[in-house]
Amino acid sequence: MTENKKIWLASPHMSDEGYEMQYIQEAFDSNWIAPLGPNVNEFEKELAAKVGSKHAAAMTSGTGAIHLALEAAGVDEGDIVLCPTLTFSATTNPIIYQNATPVFIDSDYETWNMDPKALEAAFEKYGDKVKAVLVVHLYGLSADMDKIMEVCSKYNVTVIEDAAESLGAYYKGKHTGTFGEFGVFSFNGNKIITTSGGGMLISDDEEKIKKVRFWSTQSRDAARHYQHSELGFNYRMSNVVAGIGRGQLKVLDQRVAKKKYIFEFYERELATLDGIEFMPINEWNEPNYWLSVMTLKGKVRPIEVMEVLEKENIESRPVWKPMHMQPFFAEYDYIGSDVSEKLFENGLCLPSDTKMTDEDLERICGIIKSLWK
Repeated sequence: MTENKKIWLASPHMSDEGYEMQYIQEAFDSNWIAPLGPNVNEFEKELAAKVGSKHAAAMTSGTGAIHLALEAAGVDEGDIVLCPTLTFSATTNPIIYQNATPVFIDSDYETWNMDPKALEAAFEKYGDKVKAVLVVHLYGLSADMDKIMEVCSKYNVTVIEDAAESLGAYYKGKHTGTFGEFGVFSFNGNKIITTSGGGMLISDDEEKIKKVRFWSTQSRDAARHYQHSELGFNYRMSNVVAGIGRGQLKVLDQRVAKKKYIFEFYERELATLDGIEFMPINEWNEPNYWLSVMTLKGKVRPIEVMEVLEKENIESRPVWKPMHMQPFFAEYDYIGSDVSEKLFENGLCLPSDTKMTDEDLERICGIIKSLWK
């Protein structure tokens, strides 16, 4: 029955045109199934061209791309990496892989992303121990990159942008992921476009991207026999998966348009309810609206909304739990106030699946509004 139809938070959405299958079929017809091949090479070129970067390396995950970006930045044992606390653990885990130390930075209400003032305070505290800064563009909202880059330039550190959630988003007319030395995208199943699983590292530094490709294919030296002079990783994307990515890239603009439509639908229907505020859309920020997120500061709490939607077979989620509140990361330093904690406490991610119909959206909004009656 219609009322019990499952509505996902965000799920894979293949193109109606079947672009993905064309590239997958080419891979099968040519027997380019194993890692590497024409789809991988072209996906790298096409994505780099799309976002305005010079070079790209296709990886098995966004996490792997962050890991090798840190490696390329020279992050090592004892180094400090500054990163936002309000993010998914995939941002932070690779810092630990490198035996480095994360220091968590609070968010600001203007962007929901890294607070440039808290970032400056972290530099004042740790100085030249800081080797890199990992910036996240949360939920497809860009961080305030001018202010962040100004602080990072002053201290001469490498900037890595975790744009896993923000492919197709812009900051002042420029794609997120292209401000720092490295940018990272994710094609996990819930992202705005997907390859089922996969990621991409972009950079204008050709030599560093070549090095990342080398490391990600087990650091095989150019020798007839198997020879390894450096530690390697098994992080390269397969030719079949890259074919899915090439097809998905063709519909990225359509997906962004639908995500925006969903957000504006919710805002129109729900913003007048007592205590609701939606994620900030700044004049310099052109989001991809990956997830529509709101905060609830009145009598109705996020858990009540999640539970009533869950009873109707509709998926919603809390905002990310800050890293400094996570058991594994509790020992690491945190710079800031309580903005990220408040966003977690009051935040709710609404269903943002691009396959939803107006009927689905009306159903969701009707269920939510019933809590205010």
